[in-house]
Amino acid sequence: MEGIHHVTAITGDARRNLDFYTRVVGLRMVAKTVNQDDPNVYHLFYGEERGRPGADLTFFEYPHAVPGRAGAGSVHRIVWRVASEEAIDFWEARLAAEGIETERSEGSLVFSDFEGLGLEVVVSTVSDSPLIADHPEIPAEFALQGFDGVRAYSASPAGTQAVLERLMGAKRRDDTTWEVRGESRGGWIALDEPPALPGRQSAGTVHHIAWGIGDDDEQGWIDTLDGAGVPNSGVIDRNYFHSIYFREPGGVLFELATEGPGFTVDGPVEELGRKVILPPWLEPQRAAIVARLTPLPDPRENWPDPVHKA
Repeated sequence: MEGIHHVTAITGDARRNLDFYTRVVGLRMVAKTVNQDDPNVYHLFYGEERGRPGADLTFFEYPHAVPGRAGAGSVHRIVWRVASEEAIDFWEARLAAEGIETERSEGSLVFSDFEGLGLEVVVSTVSDSPLIADHPEIPAEFALQGFDGVRAYSASPAGTQAVLERLMGAKRRDDTTWEVRGESRGGWIALDEPPALPGRQSAGTVHHIAWGIGDDDEQGWIDTLDGAGVPNSGVIDRNYFHSIYFREPGGVLFELATEGPGFTVDGPVEELGRKVILPPWLEPQRAAIVARLTPLPDPRENWPDPVHKA
């Protein structure tokens, strides 16, 4: 299992979401498609320059959704890697210039997006290859390098621990944190004490977290989950990868996602994220689907030519 594959959250405003995660945070829009389970809404994918797993933050847009609230059974903070304390300095200044409040500590900067989704950048302590997107205002040495981990509220820490250790091969790092590491990358999940108020899944909350599996490992994972009596979705074709979903005992929705076929099934790397892509079975409905979606600009349309090196 190869650490965190992607994290999926919810937004109520695709335009502001696009601006924040591409212009401010510096991710690349790698796919603009729809929620396969609800084709009336966007599924937006942001990530590194080539759209490789380990850096993909994705959003379902439900226009005008009320603010949500993280509670037991949900991820409440997404943590990215950066290269150095100087990179933390850069992000502290950049976010302050955008009017975004931050909380600084050694090797860490905590903040939220415009809908309250918890975010953090930390100085990397691993040798995983950086997963970086080009950006005209963000030097490569300061850019986000992919996911380090997530913090979650578990309604059953013992149950979550059992799934992580016995089914997923996670290693305990400390009293609250478990690391899932494969041959090329890893990621961790930390379990925090849930707040008293129940969660409300809506804008600014995480829908699910996906963990990376091998392209040939799907049936093995189905057998493992079935053997452990864990209800699951079976294998679902998500066009860019194949997925298996299950809810761990603490309430967090987990996804197991393959690496392939990847985002270049839509076309060359240079074209990623520039137009609305629909899976083949939805193409006959393209006109009706696109008419219901929020028009979004190409965030790289006015970039200086030398910046985009894909």
